[in-house]
Amino acid sequence: MNKYLERLYNGVIKENPTLILLLGMCPTLAVSTQATNGIGMGLSTTAVLILSNVVISALRKVIPDQVRLPAYIVIVASLVTVTELLMKAYVPAVYEALGIYIPLIVVNCIILGRAEAYANKHSVGLSAMDGLGMGIGFTLALTLAAAVREILGSGTAFGVRILPAAVEPIGIFVQPPGAFLVIALFIGIMNAIGIKTRQRELVESGCDGCCATCAAACQKKEAADK
Repeated sequence: MNKYLERLYNGVIKENPTLILLLGMCPTLAVSTQATNGIGMGLSTTAVLILSNVVISALRKVIPDQVRLPAYIVIVASLVTVTELLMKAYVPAVYEALGIYIPLIVVNCIILGRAEAYANKHSVGLSAMDGLGMGIGFTLALTLAAAVREILGSGTAFGVRILPAAVEPIGIFVQPPGAFLVIALFIGIMNAIGIKTRQRELVESGCDGCCATCAAACQKKEAADK
């Protein structure tokens, strides 16, 4: 697979930040009560992810290691401020709905995690695709979870009535526990259809997650070979 397409596949499926890595749970639990909110938060986070990855990758040889994380936070905070002002000017309804969770994108562990784990070590092009893949994966997971919660909890989808008025909505789905239930359902589906993650590949190869065990096994093998 082309390495650029691999970054997209990685973010959407193999290492989906919400369903596989379980990152960014704060906005997932809080704003995924309506599908429009999920799209708004997902797209705004995607924009910050792509731009922050590009800037950090371009400056990776300039930023000293001693101030790496503070520099990342300054870059991300600047981009989030611009995103917030643009949303306030052009999509005020979404801005009002998301509220405090827009500035909290600054400390979203998905963004800082990709900056440290990928953008700091790879080229601008690959870092941009990594941000795009992670952003699409986050947006899809957030929107799907929000759509399911909105339908079951309010009887609507994107603000349009779906269920008949006689059908009583299940109120728990528009509360934080409903987000856990829906996300757990999606994770179960991904496991049921056999989507392999890095962690699953390690387990299937015989790794029990204990590095000390692997080290001991390697030492025994080396001793036997001698």
